[in-house]
Amino acid sequence: MTGRRLRDPATPLWWSTIALRWVTLGFALGALLVHHHGYQRPWLAWTAFAVMVVWTAVTSLCYLRGSLRFAWLVVTDVAITCALMLTSPVVLSDAQYARLAPLVTTVWAAVPPLAAGARFGATGGVVAGLAVAVATGFARQELTLDVARDGVLLTASGLLIGITATTARRSQAALARAMRTEAATAERERLARSIHDSVLQVLARVRRRGTELGGEAAELARLAGEQEIALRALVTTGHSAPSASGDADLRGALQLLATSTVQVSTPAGEVRLPRETVTELVAATKEALSNVERHAGTDAKAWVLLEDLTEEVVLTIRDDGPGIPAGRLESAVAEGRLGVEKSIKGRLTALGGSCALETEPGSGTEWELRAPRTRPRRGNR
Repeated sequence: MTGRRLRDPATPLWWSTIALRWVTLGFALGALLVHHHGYQRPWLAWTAFAVMVVWTAVTSLCYLRGSLRFAWLVVTDVAITCALMLTSPVVLSDAQYARLAPLVTTVWAAVPPLAAGARFGATGGVVAGLAVAVATGFARQELTLDVARDGVLLTASGLLIGITATTARRSQAALARAMRTEAATAERERLARSIHDSVLQVLARVRRRGTELGGEAAELARLAGEQEIALRALVTTGHSAPSASGDADLRGALQLLATSTVQVSTPAGEVRLPRETVTELVAATKEALSNVERHAGTDAKAWVLLEDLTEEVVLTIRDDGPGIPAGRLESAVAEGRLGVEKSIKGRLTALGGSCALETEPGSGTEWELRAPRTRPRRGNR
């Protein structure tokens, strides 16, 4: 991926808006030529049309370039359109109102809601459509079926263009993330091949030879084996950079905890969560694994399983140690030792999640940590 700025995927919508604006300007000119003899103030009608021509040229030049599609420009577009439309009561005669002659702006006024939808999304398109619809009602000086129909069409057009623009931008963002992931995967595979041919082969040989020799060499073999596993996990997961929204990959962070006695199982793809959530879950997992080593011995095996569900993630940490005797945790809290209470339960509570412990003497220990994908608001904790 290059550092240059990507083109707005809604650009074709902007081009269509420009084309439609010039077409509707031609229609407004035709309506003006047909009805100007009946106007109360023809000079005002021609002045309004001149403003429409100038504004059409200005917005066309700005909307052609992505860097000039300012939010204030689109808001001004809606405001100028409504202002020009509201000149109709002092331009049209009573007879023209009776014949339902077109307003000064005619269908040219339908374009700003489309531009607002392309710039702000569905909400902006709807708001702009409602603003123009209200101005139409005031310009007509009555609420008729035609006015209501025009309002519905203006609002619906802004909504549809807004949804289309938002969908296009989200699709582009998803494609960009996929391309970054693909590039990172290719680089990790290249590094894995390079390291496998050098460092990993040496560590594997040290591990095998140390195990054969025994004694102090066996301890070196164990350390070499742990470093081999950690290096393989690091090469496999790589570094997951935070996204623009500040989230991180829980899967990659957990895989770095794998050792010769800890097996980590995760989904195939990334599990992206808010960065603070990832930090707290990894810390809680480390505390549980630390308890395994502290109370079950360095030779105890542990398994970490990550499940990515629709609304939450579930972490299961299980070991084959002797288990926790009944009342042991309560007595630890009474003695002031709050490792489990604060480092595991406290973290999950702060995340708006929950944790459950299943253990029996001689049957090992199993923690189940559940955390929502989005953190609750502070006031709701």
